Formats: sequence, C-alpha cells, structure tokens
Amino acid sequence: MPRPPAAREKILAAYCEIVAGDGERAATMDATAARAGVSKGGLLYHFKSKDALADGVIERLAEAAEADLARMKSFAEGPSRYFVRTSVETGTELDTFLVVVMRLAAAQHPGAVEALSAVHGSWWKLIRDEVGDDSAADAIMLLGDGIYHHASLPGASAPGSTASYFRSRLESVLEQVDRLKPGA
Repeated sequence: MPRPPAAREKILAAYCEIVAGDGERAATMDATAARAGVSKGGLLYHFKSKDALADGVIERLAEAAEADLARMKSFAEGPSRYFVRTSVETGTELDTFLVVVMRLAAAQHPGAVEALSAVHGSWWKLIRDEVGDDSAADAIMLLGDGIYHHASLPGASAPGSTASYFRSRLESVLEQVDRLKPGA
C-alpha cells in the first residue's frame, strides 16, 4: 500500500500529539490544523471530521501492527522473545498509535476497542502458536504488557526507575519466557 501524502501524515502526527498529550477532547479540528501548520481547508481536504481523524489513526495502527507482526514472525529468537524484548520500546510509530488509540478507546470512539483487540489478538495468536499453550501465551503477554507499562511511565528513562531495572534484567526475563516454551 502506498504511503499517504506528506500533508496527511503531518495532520495525523499533529492529531496524535494532541490526543496523547492533552486528550481526545483537546484535539479539535482547529487545534489539529494549527499544530500541523495547515489551513482548516487543508485539514478538511484530508479529513472531513474528528471521527475521520480518529479513523485515520486506527487505520495507521493496523498498518503499523501488521508490519510489527511480520517482524515478530521472522524474528530469529521467536515471537515470544520478540514480544517481550520489544516491550521496553516506547516512542516508536507503533507505540504512538497504540497510545492514541487507547485514548480514543477511553473516549469511546467507535472502532478503537476493536482495533486494540485485533492487535493484541494477533500478537497472542502468534505467541500461542509458538508455545502451544493458552496459559503460557497469556503469561508471556502479561510479562510484555507489564514491562511496557513500566517503560512508558513518566521518568522511565531515569536511572533507578522500574523501567531501567527491567531493561537491565531483560535477558533473565527472556530466560523465563523460554521456560514457557515447549520442551523447556
């Protein structure tokens, strides 16, 4: 699929910044246009409404998640290790879209909860296929989600933070992931 035009991406990035920082209600059409540095007419050319902006982010989440799933499938250490290993990463394109769609879900935007469920479901299925057990897949998902939670907290990059602790202990956590795999 070809990449959207630069102006469209700039508008989506501005919308994401506002929703992630100030919430969905603050992401008005005027505020989004101003943040993107485009006229309101330019914004309306690409997105006819706030719902269209939200739908655009949900669509970009699906694209970013699809690319992540492809990397996860081909990761030499396996999908489970990929999921947990990348759980310490914040600020990525995928992370940005996940955060914004979570905020949209909290604001009860139609389609946001389903989009998040689809992303998590695709990760879980790939992990489940690798480990062969629902409970083991659940445990791996919870490990990754917990690490991600700590990595995304304010101040997570500071020395002595919980996130820096988990980053320093990642290899030992991955050893625990290996114990949940078949034949461990």
